Amino acid sequence: MSKEQLVQRLLASEAGIETGYLRSGRISQTQWEPLSRAIGILSEMPVFIDDTPNMTVNQMRSQARRLQAEQGTELGLVVIDYLQLMEGAGDNRVQELSRITRSLKGLARELSVPVIALSQLSRGVESRTNKRPLLSDLRESGCLAGDTLVTLADSQLQVPIQELVGKSGFAVWGLNETTMQLETAIVSKAFSTGTKPVFLLTTRSGQQIKATGNHKFLTPDGWQRLDELSQKQYLCLPSPHLPKGVGKTSVVNLDGERVQLLEPPLPVHWEEILSITFSSEVEVFDLTVPGLHNFVANNIIVHNSIEQDADLVIMLYRDDYYNPDSPDRGIAEVIVAKHRNGPTGAIKLLFDPQFTKFKNLARSNNY
Repeated sequence: MSKEQLVQRLLASEAGIETGYLRSGRISQTQWEPLSRAIGILSEMPVFIDDTPNMTVNQMRSQARRLQAEQGTELGLVVIDYLQLMEGAGDNRVQELSRITRSLKGLARELSVPVIALSQLSRGVESRTNKRPLLSDLRESGCLAGDTLVTLADSQLQVPIQELVGKSGFAVWGLNETTMQLETAIVSKAFSTGTKPVFLLTTRSGQQIKATGNHKFLTPDGWQRLDELSQKQYLCLPSPHLPKGVGKTSVVNLDGERVQLLEPPLPVHWEEILSITFSSEVEVFDLTVPGLHNFVANNIIVHNSIEQDADLVIMLYRDDYYNPDSPDRGIAEVIVAKHRNGPTGAIKLLFDPQFTKFKNLARSNNY
């Protein structure tokens, strides 16, 4: 939105006049007084709007510093509308957004000001039976079915990803995109991301994996979502046969068995996609792998999940948007999905779409 459109929204909300009347100029005699009052209130409020398109974090930091110096007082709040429209650097948008959010946290600390970054959810929520948003819908990478096998680098064992939930500090194989060789990487988090629809991807050699439509796979053209892939495209997979010069080492594992460990770096190859079909709706999981940001699952290289940097994540949900006959018509749920310094849960508010306004919801016991 332009700053003019935002100001119009603010006026409509404060004056209690629908924006359609303001845009068309059809203001009745009784509406002039509340409009004048709203204009007076807003003109005196220290609200500043910068509608520069594709702003970077550094540009925003400079603007915030300049504004703070001009006003001679600390800023009260910074609102970014919205995160995905911010400009970054790099070809990998997932890692790019992660860097942007870390920079925003730095900005909040530097200026001692709360920063609210509005964000677009993954479109995967539209295909679920329960449309309530989950924390994982904020991530720009998808999820894998629970029976997906993750190869552990220290033992070569393949463990279902659902059995890794809650664990961290274990080693997996990941691709170094600079050298295009597999290396060991340490997992910082393994977690469930709820129940979602998954699709079965099959490669020419028979490798299969079940993943959500927004999970990313490495192609010759970079990381692409599963729902953007098609037959005849190629994916990056670990090479099944070791070339000369790549050795093995023998160690004894915890069960007293001698196992052969592959020594990095390990090679990869490209393989054609045979088919992609809908599978089912199941509980899905993901890993966070700092550094390489990918891992080997079902002998296919897949992208990892980027951990959310926010201290507090709040999501909005209106049931009547999806179900017109909902008993919660006119009610919005404010879902506190993550809170580093307090509880999580859901709060119900009245939503007035005419003025894009949320109001307190009266309860039966009068609070």
